[in-house]
Amino acid sequence: MDYEIFDLGDFALQRGATLRDCKLAYKTFGTLSPAKDNVIVYPTWYSGQHYDNEWLVGEGMALDPSKYFIIIPNMLGNGLSSSPSNYPEPYNGPRFPQVTAYDNVKAQHRLITEKFGIEHIVMVVGWSMGALQTFHWGAMYPDMMDKLAPFCGSAKCSRHNFVFLEGVKAALTADAAWNNGWYDEKPAKGLRAAARVYAGWGFSQAFYRQKLDIETLGFSSLEDFLVAFWEGFFLPKDANNLLTMLWTWQNGDISDNELYGGDFEKALGAIKAKTFVMPGRTDLYFPPEDSENEVANMPNAEFRPIESVWGHFAGGPGTNPVDVKALDDMLKELLAA
Repeated sequence: MDYEIFDLGDFALQRGATLRDCKLAYKTFGTLSPAKDNVIVYPTWYSGQHYDNEWLVGEGMALDPSKYFIIIPNMLGNGLSSSPSNYPEPYNGPRFPQVTAYDNVKAQHRLITEKFGIEHIVMVVGWSMGALQTFHWGAMYPDMMDKLAPFCGSAKCSRHNFVFLEGVKAALTADAAWNNGWYDEKPAKGLRAAARVYAGWGFSQAFYRQKLDIETLGFSSLEDFLVAFWEGFFLPKDANNLLTMLWTWQNGDISDNELYGGDFEKALGAIKAKTFVMPGRTDLYFPPEDSENEVANMPNAEFRPIESVWGHFAGGPGTNPVDVKALDDMLKELLAA
């Protein structure tokens, strides 16, 4: 096991349940400086684990472990932290409670302050649902960090994004093997169907028009891409875990808490950190217009789109080297600012 576990004890969730003996899995890179002033927090994304974030960490990159102490906390529900697939009865499987992004960031804040004694963070950065958590960090703990770098994600799940996720959920749960979450064997047909729904959204129209699945990624046909890439991506994952994280995504909103009482513009306005909001120009989940609206309500933010036809995957997980360099260059600029 290449990661560590932080015990949260009895962790009370925003929606009313308590996860007893709650576990937060995390991995660190680099060394914490004596002054504890070189910290970067890099949360995970929908279905991803810390392994899936490591492409953005490396010598000579913005997230350089020779300079920074980089903490990658795993989201609740992702299979390593407390999740439907690993949690004991009675909150196991489909009984696992609803977890918000607010809960995730509260847990991460406890890890960072209680385990490491860290009071200040250089930067919080994240892709997709990692970006959702990044925005939450900025709104929940506005005095704690210098920089924020949410890429290909949003501070609140849009209505259109919510509807897309309903399609993923419907495909997954239509499999008879799903059995309301009490499956003995994984609902493979449902996972494959969910993957096909996802496939139309993860990459842009231009990506498919230019046949980059074949020309650049090396798949032999469109069907080969749908099966080998997309179905292959979803099949190893636990269905209940996916649905837990999907609920977290759908209910993502930095203002949905006692701090802001649902006032989204107030929550955005409270973010003090210097922020680069970096949408993918052709992202179908998180279109640049949503990011422009966020930036307009943030006092210290810049709109810095990733100019790419790779859709949502312009931001990860390291799929296109050109986009990786563009993103890394922007992160270096932000860190140097």
